[in-house]
Amino acid sequence: AIWDFNIWGLVKEPKRFTWEEFSALPTISQISDMHCVTRWSKFDSLFEGIPVAEVMKHVELLPEANYVMVHADPGYTTNLPLEDFLDDDVMFVLKYEGQPLAPDHGYPVRLLVPKLYLWKSAKWVRGLEFMAEDRPGFWEMYGYHNHGDPWQEERYGNYVINTMQRVRSGR
Repeated sequence: AIWDFNIWGLVKEPKRFTWEEFSALPTISQISDMHCVTRWSKFDSLFEGIPVAEVMKHVELLPEANYVMVHADPGYTTNLPLEDFLDDDVMFVLKYEGQPLAPDHGYPVRLLVPKLYLWKSAKWVRGLEFMAEDRPGFWEMYGYHNHGDPWQEERYGNYVINTMQRVRSGR
């Protein structure tokens, strides 16, 4: 299969990158922390990749775009508000600790959103869909919190929390 990266939805013109075009975009290195919903964190990890801002130079968002759905193989999605997606530390990771990403960690491209739980940092990223209204992604449809802020303990959505409370109380 040929890897490509597509941007569509609420953009002036859809954009498609080949691997050659995408991997030729300017890269940076940054130290970031990772937080997993299963209650572990890894601090001070070295990531190398393409800042979201570099990719966004190639598309013009329409004014009504407020959210992005990140699409990845095999059919995985995760949703983000634009303000989280456009943060300065969000990147498309190509290397971790100086080495190309391993296949089980998202090779060839993984999104990194350091301020949110890792399920928002989709592996095997293939595209971005810009939207006016929020839609839940894969894990959000299965009960994970819609936002995923580790400092606010945003692990599970209200439905899951309410169900767990009912089960614990015997109702």
